[in-house]
Amino acid sequence: MVVNGVEIDDSFAEAFPMAGTAIEITAINEKWALEAARSMTGFATSVIACGCEGGIDRLLSPDETRDGRPGVRVLFFSFDAGGLEKQVTTRLGQCILTSPTSACFADFDGEETIDLGNAIRYFADGWQISKKFEGKHFWRMPVMEGEFLCEAKTGITTNGVGGGNLLLMARSTPQALAACEIAIEAMRKVPGVIMPFPGGIVRSGSKVGGKYKGMMASTNDAYCPTLKAVTRSELTPEIGSVLEIVIDGLSAEAVADAMRVGIKAVTDLGPVEGAIRIGAGNYGGNLGPHHFHLKDLLP
Repeated sequence: MVVNGVEIDDSFAEAFPMAGTAIEITAINEKWALEAARSMTGFATSVIACGCEGGIDRLLSPDETRDGRPGVRVLFFSFDAGGLEKQVTTRLGQCILTSPTSACFADFDGEETIDLGNAIRYFADGWQISKKFEGKHFWRMPVMEGEFLCEAKTGITTNGVGGGNLLLMARSTPQALAACEIAIEAMRKVPGVIMPFPGGIVRSGSKVGGKYKGMMASTNDAYCPTLKAVTRSELTPEIGSVLEIVIDGLSAEAVADAMRVGIKAVTDLGPVEGAIRIGAGNYGGNLGPHHFHLKDLLP
């Protein structure tokens, strides 16, 4: 399949069920809301090594937030509800409670919940105050700067999806990077998804296992241009650089939408300035139940 000169592999991205949630972080201005959000979502690229995957969904205007201040919506995903709660509450205590003027609110309604303020209220050493307002439960905790307001719990979904992906193959690294950047710009407009790696892009794509004992994952040699002559390569001679975009979403539909707009952005850019081929990573369909076929996502 070829769209605007860009070859599309007859392949699919294989993704996995995840527990996910969304929370709202507000502050005195956008700068400090972003500072808190970036700190909280740091080192959250891969659930395998980081315990969770997280990132910024979107900025929130004062008209959209619970306390009428600038805010940021962040998403987090993990293998299960227990792992998700551990990561979210640890990061809440270390990165949001500590950040000047911050407040934290639930931003996902679900029958199942995990703790937010409930988990960190004891930091207030008995001075914490429990408040109920409009059917919601909050904790007020004194801090040196003033007061930290945090909702007690947030809802979660167990229908989240992690590992949607696109492999963008180009003649050179600048062209691969240009294709990824324009795809990320489009994908960030889709609500309910994050691209958790740095800037949304990962260069060290992986395969399951490796030659060394205990390795859960190792370099995806089939897509490494420098190994074309010595491994079972998936790359043609003209491909000199490959970059990957990994997508997590609160639903399979959100991941599919993000992949769709990303593919369109890359094909619109064309093969001269960007990628000459788009593929996807999978494990033969045997590990993850979510299969996103590229042919079904074409613009």
